Amino acid sequence: MNRNELWSDLENWGRDPVLSELDALMWRTDRHPQAAWSGVVVQLLDSVPDWERLKAAHEWFVEIVPRFAQRVVDPLLPVGPPMWEDDPSFDLDFHLRRVSLPAPGAHSQLLELAQTIGLSPLDRSRPPWEGYLVEGLEGGRAAYVMHAHHVFMDGLALARLHERVLNTGRKHQPDKPMPVREPVRRSPIGVAAEQLGQQIAGTPKALFGGGRAVVRAFGNLRSTADYVSSLARVAGPPPKNPSKILRGGSRRMWRFGTMECEFDDLKRAAKAAGGSLNDAFVSALLGGLRRYCSAHGEELEDVPISMPVAMRSADNATGGNDFAAAYFLVPSGVKDPAERIRAMRERVQHVRSEPALGFLGAITPILNRTPSGVAAAILGSVGGAVLTTSSWPGISENRYMAGARFERMFVFAPLPGTVLTSAMCTHCGVCCIAMNADGEVFKDLDLLWNSMQESLDETLALG
Repeated sequence: MNRNELWSDLENWGRDPVLSELDALMWRTDRHPQAAWSGVVVQLLDSVPDWERLKAAHEWFVEIVPRFAQRVVDPLLPVGPPMWEDDPSFDLDFHLRRVSLPAPGAHSQLLELAQTIGLSPLDRSRPPWEGYLVEGLEGGRAAYVMHAHHVFMDGLALARLHERVLNTGRKHQPDKPMPVREPVRRSPIGVAAEQLGQQIAGTPKALFGGGRAVVRAFGNLRSTADYVSSLARVAGPPPKNPSKILRGGSRRMWRFGTMECEFDDLKRAAKAAGGSLNDAFVSALLGGLRRYCSAHGEELEDVPISMPVAMRSADNATGGNDFAAAYFLVPSGVKDPAERIRAMRERVQHVRSEPALGFLGAITPILNRTPSGVAAAILGSVGGAVLTTSSWPGISENRYMAGARFERMFVFAPLPGTVLTSAMCTHCGVCCIAMNADGEVFKDLDLLWNSMQESLDETLALG
């Protein structure tokens, strides 16, 4: 796909004026930081970008992708999802900032800054994102740190967005398109009226569709029975966490750590053990948790994990979120890394085959019609996962930000209902692994990061 095709593809990025039910649920149940739905993206750059070029690039960016100059407007009454409107007071200087690390500008200092940024709540009356150019890194390098709400996009959409908006070379590209459009304005009472009108208009169609669904269900009793059986497993009581070490914590003390490895090396190790890249990634994390608990005198058993399962293709990543949440026990009790990968493969395949995997999506509209505090309490009651993981393919070719090469991307997720989150995205042949740990649970962070690295090394040795 050439540059013009990539740019034209942005016309469809984030153009739906209504939040999806999943996006709306994340927006309404956000309780920062203990039940936050905002994350931090740390992008490492090989040099310091030109500040004026970077500002101009952001000015172009919010024009070509106007979602980032829009804010969320909640309906006056919970009759439907919130909607997007152009922020009438949008000020790029509020969202784009410039800071510098004190000497020596170590990677650990950058992560501490990113933690602080992530723990500061976003202004919900504005477009919910902030970008920071961070200078002063060792070796004359820099970083771009973005704090954004999950309603903008999931990880896959983030990667596809970067692929389209960043330059393919260091030099300025003056031929970028500049669209012209009319501003969008909404009010809470207007959103409520619009949503209510749409629901009234859609009632006959919904009833007709529901009737046809009932007929189809009774026409295929076996598939109905399979779904009901699956629903009992998917929507039943969540698996219990057997660990006395990996529990508790307020989710208010975010602590960031990173690892990286060659994509080909991890893929080769996964293949040797009979699993996928994601199986090897998650299994390495489980091995790290085993080592951490063993050092504290506990033999770790199988623990519950929360894992989003993508419901869209890699080509369809135009903003928002589209995934189902899987909640199941993972083989953290298995010591051998190869056996653990194979066991992980079996359990993931079993979960993916559940007919009722998308059950949460079916009840999300119901949760969105309850008061936000009630919806947040319901989601909180099904928490208790030890680990939440996600992975996706990132950028495969070099991209540049105002003259600086984009070298790594680490995505730090929040801690909703879990004590550790980890996201892995591939970037130009490198697996970038970001971890966010609850500092009240993991009191020995050096031990945790060392345990994770040792387990990753052990996994890579399988290849």
